[in-house]
Amino acid sequence: MTIAVAKLTDPAVRAFVTAVNANDRNAFFAVLTPDATMSDDGSDRNLADWTEREIFASRGHMDVQSEGDHGRALVANYSNETWGEMRTAWRFTVDDGKITRFETGQA
Repeated sequence: MTIAVAKLTDPAVRAFVTAVNANDRNAFFAVLTPDATMSDDGSDRNLADWTEREIFASRGHMDVQSEGDHGRALVANYSNETWGEMRTAWRFTVDDGKITRFETGQA
């Protein structure tokens, strides 16, 4: 069962998912700190390159299935035009209302 984005507990994570689903680069980067980092399947990636390829150019979309760790850990069915749909896990580090790091990978 999908959790409505508006019901996600952490405001920064909620803004992140909203921006991804709206394909809104400006809103996406506004919720991140300027020095934010990320990893995919355990490997650190260049955030700008990865998000352009995996989210924005390929129309990424998250359907959140569950959340934990006070809203900073999600399991989502993630889809994009490159890879189709896959079950993914997302973990977020949030400081002062901004995401400083996110980690994703297949769940």
